[in-house]
Amino acid sequence: MQNKTLGNSTIEIAPLVFGTNVFGWTTDQKMTQNLLDVFTDAGFNALDTADIYSKWVSGHEGGESEIAIGKWLKESGKRDQVILATKVGAEISETKKGLSKKYIIQAAEDSLKRLQTDYIDLYQSHYDDLNTPIEETLEAYDTLIKAGKVRIIGASNFTPERLEASLKISAENNLPSYQTFQPEYNLYDRQDFETNIRRITLKNNLSVISYFSLASGFLTGKYRDKTGLKDSKRGGFVEKYLDEKGFRILKALDQTASKHNSVPGTIALAWIMNQSGITAPIVSATNPAQLAEILNATSIKLDPQDLALLDTASL
Repeated sequence: MQNKTLGNSTIEIAPLVFGTNVFGWTTDQKMTQNLLDVFTDAGFNALDTADIYSKWVSGHEGGESEIAIGKWLKESGKRDQVILATKVGAEISETKKGLSKKYIIQAAEDSLKRLQTDYIDLYQSHYDDLNTPIEETLEAYDTLIKAGKVRIIGASNFTPERLEASLKISAENNLPSYQTFQPEYNLYDRQDFETNIRRITLKNNLSVISYFSLASGFLTGKYRDKTGLKDSKRGGFVEKYLDEKGFRILKALDQTASKHNSVPGTIALAWIMNQSGITAPIVSATNPAQLAEILNATSIKLDPQDLALLDTASL
């Protein structure tokens, strides 16, 4: 397993990132700490969270994932073993949203407190903010970097035009530049990244850390019809994949998984790792068995025939 450098920084991550939106939601603290120990003990180091995780759950306020990670960091003493990525900008409340300088500075302090650390390795603009000048946002990050509270910055969910504009303003004003980009990308959802984003990330040496890498669990093969969707926490996300294209992809994943004595989800992640311009997919797990399947993706060697089969099925 070979680590990869993030952008033009000196930070290196293993080729798979643990998505922690499940922490404080579908995994309790004991399981959270168990999963993080297994993940890091296996040589992986990158954790991705956000201040809004898991605001969507009834009774939650946001920050639950960061709090869970912070407790583990304090109890395990493993802060120097992980690359910690979190995000700012999603709407937590009417007064907690966006990318204004004042809000970013305060949100960073709140995240640091929840995470029980004094620095964030990768701080990301979760969503674009059209009401705040790009310069103001980047000046906020400059303040945090100079204070030693943030190492590098990244962006997620920006349009190609706004991402390019941000990079241009960084260069022209000697302000921090985004070193990473988070797009939605998986075997089913390919077109936007491959058509509109990848040329920008490759040209500017941005590391790409993809989210929804398993299409909300659909690519694990767990969901093959609408039966049981209403009882699943991810049911609302999965239904859109239950079409001809989705079933075609599952068939190709089943065939490839059988060949490699593996499972569909592991193959789907291995496919992403083989794609041009991808640094690492983000993926979640709620139990050790799921985590083992995920980690196995880094050791699967897909041959040209495997990749051609999956590519054809997913077009």
